[in-house]
Amino acid sequence: MTASSVAQTTYVLTLSCPNRPGIVAAISGKLAELDANITEAQQFDDRDSTVFFMRIVFEVAQGRTSMQQLREALAVLGNIFSMDWALHDRSVKPKVLLMVSRFDHCLVDLLYRWRIGELPIEPVGIVSNHPRDVFADLDFYGIPFHHVPVTKETKPAQEARVLDLLASSGAELVILARYMQVLSNEMAASLSGRCINIHHSFLPGFKGARPYHQAFARGVKLIGATAHYVTRDLDEGPIIEQDVERISHAHTPDDLIRKGRDIERRVLARAVRYHIERRTIINGSRTVVFTT
Repeated sequence: MTASSVAQTTYVLTLSCPNRPGIVAAISGKLAELDANITEAQQFDDRDSTVFFMRIVFEVAQGRTSMQQLREALAVLGNIFSMDWALHDRSVKPKVLLMVSRFDHCLVDLLYRWRIGELPIEPVGIVSNHPRDVFADLDFYGIPFHHVPVTKETKPAQEARVLDLLASSGAELVILARYMQVLSNEMAASLSGRCINIHHSFLPGFKGARPYHQAFARGVKLIGATAHYVTRDLDEGPIIEQDVERISHAHTPDDLIRKGRDIERRVLARAVRYHIERRTIINGSRTVVFTT
């Protein structure tokens, strides 16, 4: 049997730590000792914070080195270099909980990308503050749907219900696919770093209802969208991905809405992919994103 015919397990290692000489050599040397073959390696030295970031993809022959052995070896390096690190088996699809309000374009796009295998995720639930009949024309492919209505008076109980669903489903990521309810500070804090939101980022001066109509009235020349991690600061969390599209005086408010939907879909999908491929590392109020 040749080496190439042996089944391989692929892992992704992400880490951050104070920068100092010898980090890369120590990690690559330890992986070599464990019979691991590095297939991808990206690194970034943030000169402002003097923090070092790295993402490594490596393969290990099945039956050669276990996940536990890898973790024990990396824990030693973690102590030496004061690392924050995470190790993931790339064959394990992360469980996600999708939250949506009435606008379903981002939800439909994510479900399509999941269904064709473009997004290797395991959707374990769809949560909405609207009932199922609002989405009567959509096929949820057996994914459990949870109608969790919310009012000002019931918001604490509603958020507690969502957190219960998150825990019982084992979801590691929450995706706000145009979920149009403002999260409480407590809810946002509890989801910090494990929840991705999408919003019309390039219209910051047009808050509240009908932002594209407000933008039209002001004659804006660019519209766009931002996907970011949810934190206590809500729409000011670390940005993962953004995109824009130029518009002109000839475009109507409906044109802006149509273009905005397209941007939101693709920006959110890219952000989710970066996250599940372990390409994002939060760096204070920013992110390091190791794109392909």
